Amino acid sequence: MELEIENKPLAALIDEYPAIVDFLQNLNLSSLNRADTLLNALYALDPALLDEFGITPSDVPSQLADFLETRAREAGAFRAVRSVTILGGRDKSGAAENVTVEIHAGEVVSIVGPTGSGKSRLLADIECLAQADTPTGRRILLDGREVTWEERFELEGRIVAQLSQNMNFVMDLTVREFLEMHAGSRQTLREGVIERVFEKANDLAGEKFTLATRLTELSGGQSRALMIADAAYMSASPIVLIDEIENAGVDRREAIALLAAREKIVLVSTHDPLLALGADSRIVIKNGGIFKVIATTETEKRSLAELEKIDRLLYNMRGKLRAGEMITAVDE
Repeated sequence: MELEIENKPLAALIDEYPAIVDFLQNLNLSSLNRADTLLNALYALDPALLDEFGITPSDVPSQLADFLETRAREAGAFRAVRSVTILGGRDKSGAAENVTVEIHAGEVVSIVGPTGSGKSRLLADIECLAQADTPTGRRILLDGREVTWEERFELEGRIVAQLSQNMNFVMDLTVREFLEMHAGSRQTLREGVIERVFEKANDLAGEKFTLATRLTELSGGQSRALMIADAAYMSASPIVLIDEIENAGVDRREAIALLAAREKIVLVSTHDPLLALGADSRIVIKNGGIFKVIATTETEKRSLAELEKIDRLLYNMRGKLRAGEMITAVDE
């Protein structure tokens, strides 16, 4: 890829190629003067800053071109992944799983089993796109094909978005600054996308926050609500892995429905019967292996409707308790 960088201000280059922000961050060059050309800004630096990476200012343009070309190739090849296939490996005793699980875009699969049974291990296998090189021996296919080692290295952190139950920010930015930075680096700075993410995050969170709220001031639930909305509207990652969202302090059912509606491939590890039965199917983990895969039945869906009534009742009761109201009857 050839870049016209001689006379263009860095700010103009970033407008044309927002992923340049990621490249500069990788080299600790986020503070470059964006009003200047790239080379002039680089030559104005203390040479020691680039010496740390073993490069000179004249090396940067070609490295930047390679970086942008790799990003473009990844986006073309994997942004539209439509299915993930899990080829069984073995459980903790070495017994073969003898199972193939195929999950398509827009589908939600829950992962259930006792604590310590191996649910997180399955999520980890999918996250690293395992090719029989993890303790379980499982293999993960994308659109029915194996992923090469080179592709796994290039795609690290891009094909899969993972939301854990413990998620807090350390960056000292406002919510707006974070969303603007992320939208720019993802090349998704469309009109209204920041406001859309913000509004949806507030819908999911139990407590409201503003665009001026600093990330470090967000509660755990607010942080996770922001990242769920971000994953839905900004992230190009087609696969979303969620670990025990019932402990996240967010509207869990709405969060899962949002991701599925955005044509993500969603897998959620859970102990929550509402999430388990609300999924299209569930993978049952036993002794570190996939014990069985169960498609959600119509009878289970009817049971889910009754469970949701109970859940809404408990939700309303919690709201009254938090507001200091008296509880007079369970049906109010």
